Amino acid sequence: MSPSDRFLNPAEAARRLGVSAKALRLYEQRGLIRPARSAAGWRAYGPAEMARAVEVVALRGLGLSLAQVARVLGGDPAGLEPALAAHQRVVEARIGVLAESVGRLGALRAELAQGRVPSAGKVAALLAPQAPPIRFDLPWPWGGEAFEWPAARPLTWIIGPLGSGKTRLAMRLAEAVPGAVFLGLDRRVAEADPARIAAALAWLVEEGASDSPALRALLAALEAPATLVVDMVEQGLDEATQMALAAHLRRTARAERPLFLMTRSSAMLDLEAVGPGEALLLCPANHSPPREVLAFPGTPGHESVATCLAPPEVRARTEGVVARRPEAAHTNGPIA
Repeated sequence: MSPSDRFLNPAEAARRLGVSAKALRLYEQRGLIRPARSAAGWRAYGPAEMARAVEVVALRGLGLSLAQVARVLGGDPAGLEPALAAHQRVVEARIGVLAESVGRLGALRAELAQGRVPSAGKVAALLAPQAPPIRFDLPWPWGGEAFEWPAARPLTWIIGPLGSGKTRLAMRLAEAVPGAVFLGLDRRVAEADPARIAAALAWLVEEGASDSPALRALLAALEAPATLVVDMVEQGLDEATQMALAAHLRRTARAERPLFLMTRSSAMLDLEAVGPGEALLLCPANHSPPREVLAFPGTPGHESVATCLAPPEVRARTEGVVARRPEAAHTNGPIA
């Protein structure tokens, strides 16, 4: 048997496909892939199973729900055209950005050809174009230390144990980011176009989510144009809905409208699924300054992030629990 024909275990298959092992299990549960079984009963992915999985991952990359993927693979292409159209718009937007960069490069070369040396600022702006970093003084319990966060990624997850101050940090972020809104647990915010909410809800239900008032209230905010800082994004959502929502957020995330999402749920934030457009912002238990943590096991802070995340059934037991400052010093409410 050649190396290309050998069977892979789930971890190897997931690594080769660029998805998490949890995603592979979800595809299997929905009947999209059917791995073989070894004599001992272990899942094994041979060439045929991997070829099928590649198709699933590619269709997911276009933004199709699990149900849409099943229909396309079953011979019904109805859901493919709008997904391709949406992907085309994304590609065209990237082309526009590249065309602008090409134009600026040409202008700099023209200056050089005429004997004029472009300023260092022009060259730097061309080589490293980015939005300015977010800067502000940290609230209590950090005592006013200066904080700087690079230009926001499409998704930033805010994680920390009870009492770490993550809620206060989230509120301060909402004040510092231009046009941002803090979305509290009451989910009160200007609503989006009802058609957008309905479309998002339909996709999520096909993905396995349960329609509920909590989900509808959250979507009313998420589908609005504002940049949001969301308090406990998983609040009131069951495990399947959290997983579906995470997939929806990843497929719709845009750099021009970043989202900051507080969470303590391992269903909402699967560390294996974190992509390049996401960032992890940890508020340590010892109240050292918040810091970015890379989503790779063994990197500084990764174990702390993983420890903060709990399964939904565990999260349900602590729902609504907040940590408070000692009464003598208490002035501004909870610091969860």
